[in-house]
Amino acid sequence: MIETASWGQRILALVIDWFASIGVVILFLGVRGWSENPASGFYTLLVFVLESAVLMALVGGSFGQVAIRLRVVRMDGSYRPLDLLHALLRQVMVALVIPPLVFRPDGRGLHDIVVGSATVRLETLRQISQ
Repeated sequence: MIETASWGQRILALVIDWFASIGVVILFLGVRGWSENPASGFYTLLVFVLESAVLMALVGGSFGQVAIRLRVVRMDGSYRPLDLLHALLRQVMVALVIPPLVFRPDGRGLHDIVVGSATVRLETLRQISQ
């Protein structure tokens, strides 16, 4: 069984992703528009889900995960990145909050179990490939 990333690393990546998503929304709405628009929280969530899913499918992790040196990989033995549909489903489940809080002893949350993935450190992935 592959060793999954720590909760601290995952939370740090999530915080980075969230602030990056806020930054993108501010670029479009402006600071005043972001602070006064009641839908800005929804826009931030939408940017978070889309950004993280697309990057997860392309490079194996969201902006925050790549910055923290984490990757989301398939658990089918190939350890490749998820395809876009599975990455999108996973991130929608993350946005629902509860699935990541329901997890197995190996650290994989319900969102990972449903799509057959795991969040691992890049170093762990490199050790497996050698």
